[in-house]
Parts: sequence; C-alpha cells; structure tokens
Amino acid sequence: MSAHAPGFLALVNSAKSRIKEVGAAELPALLQKNPAIRLIDTREESEYAAGHVRGAEWIGKGVIERDIEAKHPDKSTPLYLYCGGGFRSALAADALQQMGYSEVVSVDGGWRELKGLLPTE
Repeated sequence: MSAHAPGFLALVNSAKSRIKEVGAAELPALLQKNPAIRLIDTREESEYAAGHVRGAEWIGKGVIERDIEAKHPDKSTPLYLYCGGGFRSALAADALQQMGYSEVVSVDGGWRELKGLLPTE
C-alpha cells in the first residue's frame, strides 16, 4: 500500500481532532454492551460486497451525507463508522457531527482489524 498524500493526512488529522474514536479491539465489547449501536461501513460498495462485519450497514463515504437522514433520522442514534483503516470513517464522522449527529464514533483500525475480531459476511 502506498503512503497517503500529505494533504489527505492533514485533512484526516484535522477531522480526528474533532471526533470520537474507539480502537477496533474495543468494538466487540461495545456492541455487546449496547445493542442500539448501528455499525456503518463507509468503504466503497465494492469493498463492502467483498466482505464486511456481519450486521453492518453500507453507507459509503461518498453518499453518507446525502443518505444518512433518511436511514437514521434520530440524530442521537449511536453510529459507529468504519472503513479500511479509520481515515475515511473519521472524515465521515466529522461531517455527520456537523449535520447534528451527537453519537458518532469512528473505529480506528477499521476493516483491517475488525475482520479478525467480529463475524464477517
């Protein structure tokens, strides 16, 4: 995997300074403790189709701002977002917070770590 561009990393780091994050290793216990959590895969649709956490809903980063209110109108719903490693989900979490969602969390480590921790499809 090639290194990310500096401008992208600066954007991600800025978003991460404003959002809540949990490590992938923390997620299984959080899901067990709180069944209200909605797990959202923000990767590309083809990535989701190739494999995802069982029960995760696909709303890609490219459409999440457009589609989230129809799918999750209650802005206090706990939404836990993941992507491949935690960068795209951080950007999406930042955008959702700006839209008024109060319980948005990005999963650091993303799919790369989650696939070894939770059941997958």
